[in-house]
Amino acid sequence: MFNFDLPELPVKEALPRLLSALENNAKVVLEAPPGAGKTTLVPLALLNTTWASDGKIIVLEPRRLAARAAAGRMAELIGEEVGQTVGYRVRLERAISAKTRIEVVTEGILTRLLQDDPALEGIAAIIFDEFHERSLQADLGLALALDAQAVLRPDLRLLVMSATLDATAVGNWLAAPVIRSEGRMYPVDTFYATAADVAAAGNRPAERLKNLVPKVVRQALAQYVEGDVLVFLPGLGEMRAISDLLEGKLPLNIDLHLLHGELSLAQQQAAIRPALVGRRKIVLATSIAETSLTIEGVKIVIDGGYSRVPKFVPRSGLTTLLTLPVSQAAADQRRGRAGRLGPGVCYRLWTSADQLQLPPRQAPEICEADLSALMLELAIWGIKDPATLKWLDVPPPPAIALARDLLLRLEAIGLNGNPTKHGKELAALGLPPRLGHLVRRGHELGFGTTACALAALLAERDILKNNGMSRDQLLPDLPLRLEILAGQHPPTPGFVTDTNGLRRVREQARSLRQRLREPDGPLNTDVAGLLTGLAYPDRLAQKESSGRVRLVTGQRATLATEIFGEAEFYAVAHLDNSAQARVMLAAAISKTEILRYFVGQIKLQPEVKWDTATERITARQLKTLGALILEEAPLQNPDPDLLAEVLIQAIKERGVNRLPWSDEAQTTRNRLLFLHNLEPNNWPDASDEALTATLDQWLKPHLLGLRSLEQVARLNFNQLLLAGLSWEKQQEMDRLAPTHLSVPSGSRIAVDYTVKDTPVLAVRLQEIFGMLDTPRIANGKVSVLMHLLSPASRPVQVTRDLRSFWNTGYFEVRKDLRGRYPKHHWPEDPLSALPTRGTKKRPQ
Repeated sequence: MFNFDLPELPVKEALPRLLSALENNAKVVLEAPPGAGKTTLVPLALLNTTWASDGKIIVLEPRRLAARAAAGRMAELIGEEVGQTVGYRVRLERAISAKTRIEVVTEGILTRLLQDDPALEGIAAIIFDEFHERSLQADLGLALALDAQAVLRPDLRLLVMSATLDATAVGNWLAAPVIRSEGRMYPVDTFYATAADVAAAGNRPAERLKNLVPKVVRQALAQYVEGDVLVFLPGLGEMRAISDLLEGKLPLNIDLHLLHGELSLAQQQAAIRPALVGRRKIVLATSIAETSLTIEGVKIVIDGGYSRVPKFVPRSGLTTLLTLPVSQAAADQRRGRAGRLGPGVCYRLWTSADQLQLPPRQAPEICEADLSALMLELAIWGIKDPATLKWLDVPPPPAIALARDLLLRLEAIGLNGNPTKHGKELAALGLPPRLGHLVRRGHELGFGTTACALAALLAERDILKNNGMSRDQLLPDLPLRLEILAGQHPPTPGFVTDTNGLRRVREQARSLRQRLREPDGPLNTDVAGLLTGLAYPDRLAQKESSGRVRLVTGQRATLATEIFGEAEFYAVAHLDNSAQARVMLAAAISKTEILRYFVGQIKLQPEVKWDTATERITARQLKTLGALILEEAPLQNPDPDLLAEVLIQAIKERGVNRLPWSDEAQTTRNRLLFLHNLEPNNWPDASDEALTATLDQWLKPHLLGLRSLEQVARLNFNQLLLAGLSWEKQQEMDRLAPTHLSVPSGSRIAVDYTVKDTPVLAVRLQEIFGMLDTPRIANGKVSVLMHLLSPASRPVQVTRDLRSFWNTGYFEVRKDLRGRYPKHHWPEDPLSALPTRGTKKRPQ
C-alpha cells in the first residue's frame, strides 16, 4: 500500500466514482477539463486498487515534454525522485527502475510494448491521456490494446482520458461508462482583435503574427500588472521571430522563454517553472501548451490563432506541414489556460466574426496522415485488413493502398501482406519505415555509421537554419549537413547551425549505432545519395535542365542543380508540396548506384514515338526507373503493329483531311459522301470523322513496316477507299455517281461532288447545243447543277433547269457573248444547232 495525500485538485472529487467504475469495468472514459489534475492524480489513485496491486500502470502522453513533466510532478507529490515509483520512458531517454509502478511513456513506446508482448504481462492498466488530440499513434495504440484485451487480457484496464472530446460518443463506441469531473475554471475575459487591426496586419500568418503579437504583449503587460503571459504560436520559426522582436524591449522584470519540443531540456524546464518572486515571465509556446502541460502562474493568454498541422497528400506521397487556423475546440483549450489559478484574460488575434468560421475540431491525424508506419505495425500484429480492428475513425482506403505500396517497395511486407524479417527489424528501430529501411540497408552495405547519422538528420528538423537574410533562399545540399554533423564544414554564409537540433541528431545517431552495434567512425558523404534513395525510392530524380528535375513519378520540381556539379541523378529527401514544387533537401546519386541497387525496379521497354519535327517514327530501347531514363539504344526490329499504332495516332493528331489525298482519291471520297447522304444505310460514310474513327480498319493494315508520312504518302488512297467495296458495289457506284457525264459535243465532263448534296457539271455552253433537259444521276433522283461556261470557261449561268434556260435565259447570254466572243458560234436556235468544242473555223 502507498500512503500519500493527493492535493485538492478538481478531479479529486470524481476519483471515487472512477475507481468504482474501473473495479467493475475493463474500459472507462474520464472527461475532465484542462487543469483538473487528471494526468497526475488519476495514476496515483490507481496504485492502491486491488486489481492493480501487482501490475504496472502505463500512462500514455502525446509528447516527450509532457511525459517528463507528468512523471516529475507525480514523483514530487509522493515525495520521491523520478525513476522510483514513478518513471518515464521516451525516445532516447528513460528513468525507470525495478520499483517503478507508474510508467509514463510516449505513444511509440506503447506500440513497441504491445508488439513485444501482446499479453502485456505485468501491466494492469493503460491510461490514454489527452486522447482528444487524436494522434495517429494513440489511435493505433488503443486499437491494439482493445484487440489484446478482447483476445488475451480481459482483465486489462483501459482508461481513456480527455479534456474536450465528446466523451458520450467515445463511451458509446467503447461500450464503457463515462465519468465526468466538472473541474474548477475561473472566469476568463476574452478580447478579439478589431477588423481594422487584422486587415492592417497582413494576410500571411507569419506576417500577421509579427505585426500583432508584440503590440498585444505590451498592451497586456501594461493593463495587467500581475500574472504571467502565455503566447500560442504555430511553430519554432514564428516563436524565434517574435522573440527577436520582443528581446530588449520588455520591462526589466520580465523574463522571456520559448517552449518547444526541439529545445533543450533546461530551456523547457525554465519555461514551465514558476517565475521568481518579483518577476513575471512570457512564454512563447506551440499547441504543446494547450493541455499536456501546466505552466504555473499564467493568467494572460495571447492566442495567435494558428497551429502547424501535418497533411499527407496521397497524390504526391508527401507529408507537408500546413499552418492552419485553430479549431474552436483548440481555441477553447488555449483560452482555458488563463483561468486555472484565478480569473484571467485571453486575447484572440482574430475577429469575433472569424471565430464563427473556425472548424469545430481538427480532423484526426489518422484521416490525414501517411499510414505506412501504422500498416507495418498492423502487419506485424497479424492484421491485413485494418477494418477488422476497432477504430474511432477507420483509416481511409486510399492512404492504406499507398502505404502498402511503399512497404512493398521497402521489402517490409510480402505480396501476401505478411511482414518480412526486414519489416520487423524496421519497426523495432522506432523510426518511420523509410528511415528504418535506410538504416538497415545501409548497415548491411557497410555504411552503417553514415546511415545512422543520415536517418537521424532526416528524422529531425533541419539543422541548418536560414538566418533571415532571404526567406526564399534554399540550400538543399544534404551531404553538407553530414559534414556539419561531423564537424568538417565551416559556417555557411546566410545560414546558421541549430545547436539544439545538432545535439538531438547526434544523440539519435548514437542510439541507432548502439542498437545496431555499429562502431562510431567517419561519415562517408559520398553515399548520401544512395542511402537517401533507399529511403525514398519514389523520389529519385533526373536533371532535365539547369535548375529543374523530373522525379520517378513524372512530377517536375525545381532544384539548385548547380551546387551538385555535373550530377545527372538525385535522391530527394524533402520536397515541398506547392504548385511549383521545390526540392528542399537532396543528394546526388550516380547512375551506377541506381543500376546496381534499384535493379528490381528497373524496366527494359521499347519506346516507339512520333517525332513531329521530322514527321517520322523514332524507336529506342530504354532502360527506365519510373519516369527516369537511365540508358537508351536504337531499337532493332520494332514491333510492326506498334509502328502502325504510332502512325495512326500521328494521323489522328494531324487530322485525316491532311493525308496526301490524290485528286482521284478525293473524288472517290466525295462520290461516297454523295451516295451516303442519299442512302446512309447502303453506302459507307467517308467523312473526316468517320474515316478517323475507322482508321484501324481501312488504313492500319497497310501501315505495317512504315515509319514516316513520306512513306504513307506513297499509298494509293483511292484503292484503299475502294477496297471496302465489292466489285459489284463499285460498279453500282459508277452507275449511280459517275465520275463523268457525256455531253452532245462528245466530250466526257467530270462531275464535281465537292458539295455532297449538289453534284456539279461545269461545261461550255457550245458543247450542249441540242441538249434539252438537265442530266440526272442516282437512278434519276438527283439533277446535276449545271455551271454553263463561256468559251473562256467562265460561268455565265447556273441552272438545274436546262429547258427553261433555252427558253428564256439563253438569249440574254447570247446577246452578251456574241460581242465578246465573235469567233464562236451563237445560233438563234440552240436546240437544233450542232454542238461544238471550238470556233466557227475550227468547230472541233
